[in-house]
Amino acid sequence: MKLSKFCEEGLISFELKAFSKEKAIEELVNLASKSKLVKDKAELLNAVLEREKLVTTGVGYGVAFPHAKTRSVKGIVIAFGRSDKGIDFDAMDKKPAHLFFLIAAPEDAIGAHLNVMARLSYIMKSEKNRDALMKIKRPKELLEVLDSVE
Repeated sequence: MKLSKFCEEGLISFELKAFSKEKAIEELVNLASKSKLVKDKAELLNAVLEREKLVTTGVGYGVAFPHAKTRSVKGIVIAFGRSDKGIDFDAMDKKPAHLFFLIAAPEDAIGAHLNVMARLSYIMKSEKNRDALMKIKRPKELLEVLDSVE
């Protein structure tokens, strides 16, 4: 699966400015809303924040996958953000998150949504991949990493 079809260069930030989980989610939603597939930014933000209240999406190893299924998007959208300083995301390992993938999916995208989450999880399990994403400088490089992992 080529994840780059869900993410475009304008949806990537290597310098998240947020200091809190909520502000990081807001910043990622702002990025995602640059996609023509996002119909309602406020509704998307609310859906992601509500999902985050259920259980943290900070999976550990410096990675978080805030996400939501919502009618505010017309297709799957991935926004990426990086924070060199790290943000407390209530991760399972109690360490700050540095790499963030916001995943927005339509309410009826059950299979595709899960496939995207599984693919990102697989890629982020590798310390080599996480290290690469901490060092890259250009959005195109991020998309290449996401698509090159077997």
